[in-house]
Amino acid sequence: MFRFDDDLKVYLYREPIDFRAGINTLAALVTESMQLDPLARAVYAFHNRKRDRVKLLLYERTGFWLMLRRLEEDHFVWPRRHQEVIELTTQQLHWLLDGIDIDALRRHPVRRYQHAS
Repeated sequence: MFRFDDDLKVYLYREPIDFRAGINTLAALVTESMQLDPLARAVYAFHNRKRDRVKLLLYERTGFWLMLRRLEEDHFVWPRRHQEVIELTTQQLHWLLDGIDIDALRRHPVRRYQHAS
């Protein structure tokens, strides 16, 4: 599987969409509903009602990429957050596409240590 660059921003649309939507419809949804720029260096992710499919929209230099991932038996676990637009890291996007519930993952807190002299 390919990997996205770490410096890409990732935005998830919370609500399910009609999966007949193509590049133009998704770009309009990014602009109007998400209030974001579809030409920005970012990946926009959308899911269907059954959550067995994900579409990714990405603009790169001269045109759009539209990628589709379909699961045969499982479902994608979309984050249960209350924002209209959910922002993730590219690592979290890869976890989501691999079927991992990213809300269940908990990182250790950041710790600040001082050197003892």
